[in-house]
Amino acid sequence: MIRRRLVVTGRVQGVFFRDWTVEQARALGLDGWVRNRADGSVEMVVAGAPEMVEAMIARVRQGSPASRVDDVAVSEDVSGERFDGFEKRATA
Repeated sequence: MIRRRLVVTGRVQGVFFRDWTVEQARALGLDGWVRNRADGSVEMVVAGAPEMVEAMIARVRQGSPASRVDDVAVSEDVSGERFDGFEKRATA
């Protein structure tokens, strides 16, 4: 299991990007969460098998049909938070 925190910039709010992210993460069997940030970016934490996390990062870099992803900053998540599935959270 690995955990990664992603911050996605571009046109990623108001285009159902979070809902798409939830669908993609669940299809890959990942745990974690996604939320909009006040600065217009989207933040997420994904946890799971290394190959599935890497697949998710690749999908996020491509983006959903209506989005435009300019950048994806990836870092290790060391929060220690426990997850049960993948969920959409409120804006932070």
